[in-house]
Amino acid sequence: MLLLSITLSRALRRQGLRERFDLNYPDLQIHQSEYQSFCATVVLLDCSHSMILYGEDRFTPAKKVALALALAQLIRTQYPGDTMRCVLFHDSAEKVRLAELARLQAGLQYTNTRDDLILAQRILNQEKKDMKQIIMITDGNPSALTLKDGRVYKNAFGLDPLVISRTLEEVNRCKRQGILTNTFMLATDPALVNFVRQVTQLCKGKAYFTTPMTLGEYLLVDYMNRKTRTLH
Repeated sequence: MLLLSITLSRALRRQGLRERFDLNYPDLQIHQSEYQSFCATVVLLDCSHSMILYGEDRFTPAKKVALALALAQLIRTQYPGDTMRCVLFHDSAEKVRLAELARLQAGLQYTNTRDDLILAQRILNQEKKDMKQIIMITDGNPSALTLKDGRVYKNAFGLDPLVISRTLEEVNRCKRQGILTNTFMLATDPALVNFVRQVTQLCKGKAYFTTPMTLGEYLLVDYMNRKTRTLH
């Protein structure tokens, strides 16, 4: 935006009042405004049984991040045009308010990642934002699938070919809609890590292979980097 009064003042100081009034490039004063894209975020939190198996509580630290006290505060103070929603996934998927997360626990349920992605897309499609993204916090073990008749197909061993293929279909659907999907992975099992890598490659997002102790730091850094890259 051209600051006309300042520009004219500089030109007058340089050349004084003359019959011919010229503007030179150094006279121009321009205020360059910064456009910032607004972002709609859905945090997907895995609360299935595998998140508390083998003596390692992955759910409590993940829940603390999903509470997103730091992230929610960041959005409220620096990016008030942004929105954040939270979805839990287990045998199915459900939208929850951030205030409700403190009382929730992981339970004896499976991991229906596909339902989670479907619900996230439904939420994001209602948002009129320039950017839409999914942040998935999981141990990377899809083990359930809702069939067309409403029954939930389950495989306790996980990584079932049918479940994986249907889940990846939803990942691809997110990509086609321009929804970025980043995964925060809390397990190190090679088979599970390989699945997360498939998701990342398909959606062109990022995978953060992190620990419960460093999860919050990774999440905030990722969000800030995303905002920085979308400034014009």
